[in-house]
Amino acid sequence: MRNKTKKNTSPWVRRIAIIGSCLIAGALVAAAYLLMGPNTRSFGDKKYFYIPTGSRYEDVLKGLQEQEIITSRATFNIVARQLGYPSRVKAGRYEIKKGMGNLEIVRILRSGRQSPVRLVINKLRLKDDFIRLVSNNLEADSTAMRAIMEDAVYLRQFGLDSTTVMCAVVPNTYEFYWNTSAAKVFEKIEGAYTDFWNETRRSKAAALNLTPVQVTVLASIVEEETNRHDEKPVIASVYLNRLRTGMKLGADPTVKFALKNFALRRIYNVHTEFDSPYNTYRYYGLPPGPICTPSAKSIDAVLTPAETDYLYFAARPDGSGYHSFAVTFKEHLDNARAYQKGLNARGIK
Repeated sequence: MRNKTKKNTSPWVRRIAIIGSCLIAGALVAAAYLLMGPNTRSFGDKKYFYIPTGSRYEDVLKGLQEQEIITSRATFNIVARQLGYPSRVKAGRYEIKKGMGNLEIVRILRSGRQSPVRLVINKLRLKDDFIRLVSNNLEADSTAMRAIMEDAVYLRQFGLDSTTVMCAVVPNTYEFYWNTSAAKVFEKIEGAYTDFWNETRRSKAAALNLTPVQVTVLASIVEEETNRHDEKPVIASVYLNRLRTGMKLGADPTVKFALKNFALRRIYNVHTEFDSPYNTYRYYGLPPGPICTPSAKSIDAVLTPAETDYLYFAARPDGSGYHSFAVTFKEHLDNARAYQKGLNARGIK
């Protein structure tokens, strides 16, 4: 019978094995932490990472560093390749929160889960203003945006042209993905314009013998005349009364628009003599296009004007922003003189 000999293991060997196992485990934990732990640089609670249309994986890696999003390119690259992200790059604007790890960042980018841009449109006066607002907030190319807004054939399908195209821009807050094309931006804006002009508003416009575009043009003048919403229906009634009686509109804001000098505080004869189809002191009827993007309140003020016989108005001299209204030119002259006197007293040239 063979004797079984017990193999004795030196305590030092056991200790070395234990230490080795601990080192390996520690190295694995450290490696896992480097790969899966936080990999964002020092910034606020969040930052947006932009991937332009047509970008490749190498462009993403470069962008993550140039836009100061990640700390370690190497660990991000390992995780990204393990998840197959290099072949699934999607353009867009992505919200990266402080402390995110590679796994979470890659999953967001790979899924194309964008953070939308809230485009706030208030009062704009020129096409250039709109184009600049879009190109400053979205990837949409300004050249492409301008081409759309000046393409008569394209705009005809919407009942617009290059002069009236700003009628389609209704002040509001719109959501877009950052990489939305210029054409898609305009389609969404125009869609909101179509929805705004529902059957009720169209019926009111028809009752005034005006088209939605003409209402918008007139509302743009009302918008520029006053910030007082409660006074807008009265001012709208003045201009509608002038149109009905065949008077020139004689609106100061149209002169400022014609001159492209929106800082003018006082309008003199030299200004009203400027030759432009937008100058309603020289030409009868509405100007060819809007002089700003009017608010819904201004449009509705035109659609539901106050019932008055007023043909004139002048700003009050107290600086309140309100106006004095008159039926006769004589009354108006008295109101205008009081206003001019107030300007002189305040040294406004």
